[in-house]
Amino acid sequence: MHVPVSRLAAGGAAFGTSGVRGKVEALTDRVCFGYAAAFLAHVAPRVPGRTVALGHDLRPSSPRIAAACATAAASLGWRAVHLGALPTPALAYYSMQEGVPGIVVTGSHIPFDRNGIKFYGPAGEILKDDEAAIAAATVELDDGAFEGDALVAPVPLPALDPSGLSRFRDRYLGFFPPGLLSGRRVGVYEHSSVARDLLREVLGALGAEVVSLGRTDTFVPVDTEAVGEADQRQARTWAAEHRLAALVSTDGDADRPLLGDESGMLFRGDVVGMLCAGYLGARTVVTPVSSNTAVDRWGRFARVIRTRIGSPFVIEAMERAAEDGEGPVVGYEANGGFLLGSEVAPRARGGLGLAPLPTRDAMLPILSVLALAAERGAPLSSVLTGLPARFTWSDRLQEFDTAAGRALVELLASDRAELERFLAPIGTAREVSSVDGVRVTLGSGEIVHLRPSGNAPELRCYAEADTPDRAAELCAAGLRAAEAARSRR
Repeated sequence: MHVPVSRLAAGGAAFGTSGVRGKVEALTDRVCFGYAAAFLAHVAPRVPGRTVALGHDLRPSSPRIAAACATAAASLGWRAVHLGALPTPALAYYSMQEGVPGIVVTGSHIPFDRNGIKFYGPAGEILKDDEAAIAAATVELDDGAFEGDALVAPVPLPALDPSGLSRFRDRYLGFFPPGLLSGRRVGVYEHSSVARDLLREVLGALGAEVVSLGRTDTFVPVDTEAVGEADQRQARTWAAEHRLAALVSTDGDADRPLLGDESGMLFRGDVVGMLCAGYLGARTVVTPVSSNTAVDRWGRFARVIRTRIGSPFVIEAMERAAEDGEGPVVGYEANGGFLLGSEVAPRARGGLGLAPLPTRDAMLPILSVLALAAERGAPLSSVLTGLPARFTWSDRLQEFDTAAGRALVELLASDRAELERFLAPIGTAREVSSVDGVRVTLGSGEIVHLRPSGNAPELRCYAEADTPDRAAELCAAGLRAAEAARSRR
């Protein structure tokens, strides 16, 4: 039976900001089989063989979804290489090194009752045009293979191939010099991050004394763009209790970093991205409109290019920039996920350079910012010295219907009277951008930016001001105004 992918998406599993996302009950075997089959059919003309890399995160639903994808591959005559539980960027790196497509089952930072699938071609993360082609495809599903929406006989996942994880580890141990972090005690907030063991191993190999913290087998949806007050208090407590030089962590699939200094103060993701770009000697930086404008004011980069929010948009802009030759070209998102668009030369004699990795990665920014402080022989907090005094904050309203969120930002972007009413408790608008959501520069120069999430029913607010407290205050005010607007509709 031939089924349009659009019919599969109607159940609630569809492409969002990056990859297919949906509630676990919407990501049935039938739906996951269909998306994987459509992806493989789409990418087949661009690859010489029929091998696909397959990995997943530590969510309880991920192995079942990975098995449905493996079954789709087998039905089309593809051989699946099972890389097991590993960071999303590790799977992407393996795919690029081997010249094969890749599928990773992960919901990244979103709650455990949801999940997702990300797709990679031999050149890296697929782009929006690829997503559109997959969503418009028709796939063949054998009704006899399913009982309802469940596979009758899913293909068992192949034996684990550890090379995906080991290659990713070696990528960074070859770039950063041995002993770099000697004498530094680094806490790793492990929770349910798929990179928790890898982080401990790499930090230890670089000389750090590693303290394991908060490990759990229950999935924890760490969102590096919306760190709660309880998590911030816990970071400060751990830093003091264990006399840490730094505290590090990632989200669930290790494509977004979390980094705190010796006091437990957590750095904003876009500040981590900016510091990493400086450490790597980037000439061109690509980042979404939601990122801190300190990167424009810092004066360290020849070009700063702004995009819509989402790694595919950052990647497209990096590709165009790399063609212009103003490299190294890097990208990062407000969540701190770092993308390498061109090669980076070795930093030390006898060391290795870094090959491009155009997908979000948490390991590179964590290690780069730690290295920045270690090479100066200074505490981690010192790396912020000299940055422009500009601070961002972000938070979200959960269970905010996506369609309602889109309607709200479209109304605010198009109707000045509605915008003024919305902003009445906050300030007056000097400039309005609708590149992605509605981003308002106030008369004070402060920024309030509203945007529906592409991954979950949430409305996000990003704010920017000259002090951290003021940025947090603006963000809270923006969300209160959005809640009031929802109540009126």
